[in-house]
Amino acid sequence: MPPTLDLARKLLALAQSGLHFTHDPYDKERYEEIARIASELLAANPLLATGVTPEAILELWRRDRGYVTPKIEVRGAIFREREGNAEVLLVRETIDGKWTLPGGWVDVNEAPCQAIEKEIVQESGYVAEVVKLAAVYDKLRHEHPPSLFHIWKLFFLCEITGGQPRFSLETDGIEFFALDALPELSMPRTTPAQIARMHVHYLNPGLPTDVD
Repeated sequence: MPPTLDLARKLLALAQSGLHFTHDPYDKERYEEIARIASELLAANPLLATGVTPEAILELWRRDRGYVTPKIEVRGAIFREREGNAEVLLVRETIDGKWTLPGGWVDVNEAPCQAIEKEIVQESGYVAEVVKLAAVYDKLRHEHPPSLFHIWKLFFLCEITGGQPRFSLETDGIEFFALDALPELSMPRTTPAQIARMHVHYLNPGLPTDVD
């Protein structure tokens, strides 16, 4: 992680946490100023390539009230065997036209298993159930492009129990791909190494959960 990006993110998190706890109006002004400076640093960072203003970044962060913690994302890996070859279910994101394991943010009041089962049916049309929590990854420690938020990614092995392929507002492609013929992946969401590791868990269900 580039140090300037990491430091700017930390500054913004400290400012937001300080605003949550302080009752001093002068401290509040100081924390607001720190948040403004951090948002300008983030908006100017070319690695984020957000194309948004400092004000827009502040607005994104203000939606998460209180003490700042990592955001939680879930991804579901579904494999099948076809003519002796392993295939994985991927969906194509409308936002960038690239492919990923189905998944998304965990909503408030959702359990992790509930969240990924909901995301799979929404993004692919398939009804699935969780078989195993295969990995808890810190996005910063994997080959994803830099992002505004600090994110933990929960990867689940799942199996299809019903449904049929169906596009959504977020996805316009649903296919099984051979592991040696993956399409261009949406790297903020899923990396080739993560798909390969999920297949190892699929072949060896007794493996312990990976944890960064």
